[in-house]
Amino acid sequence: MKRILKVLTYIAAGLYLLVDAIFMTLARPIADWIGKHVELTRLRAWIKSLPPYQSLALFSVPVIVLEPIKPIAAYLAATGQFLSSVVTFIVGELLKLVLVERLFSLTREKLMRIPTFAKLYTMYSQAIAWLKATEAWRTVRSLVKGARDFFRATRARTTRWLFRRSDRQSRLHLNRPDGFPDH
Repeated sequence: MKRILKVLTYIAAGLYLLVDAIFMTLARPIADWIGKHVELTRLRAWIKSLPPYQSLALFSVPVIVLEPIKPIAAYLAATGQFLSSVVTFIVGELLKLVLVERLFSLTREKLMRIPTFAKLYTMYSQAIAWLKATEAWRTVRSLVKGARDFFRATRARTTRWLFRRSDRQSRLHLNRPDGFPDH
């Protein structure tokens, strides 16, 4: 029985890391964009001025507040509210990871001065590196890249079609002496 629980714990931890790693690939570009475009100079300066353990406390807030989103989403799915479950999970997870990513980028130096945090971060980094080296991860990345390429191509075709259509309509409008298109 103890062995089964241990295996289940490892599977749960692996799934948790996998979900976070997948969402982090989405959250990091969003966090970087926010860092470049949203001017919160005074807030950033205050966060950077915090000592290591206060930085850790601030870093923990989004995790503590938004981590319960996962069981809430699971409850919604179990009660048949699948769409609400998916939206809750995606929004909550992205919000958590974006906030964590921004806070980590601002407080990394101070957090790494805390020996236990530095050790746990090293272990986390090694787990993520292992996960990214697996065949499953490469397959998921390939599928995501294919989907991204498909949606980019579809958006480009749609944009070209819309511009051609609006260009045709404006030429029709200009050809009429009264300014109205032919019917």
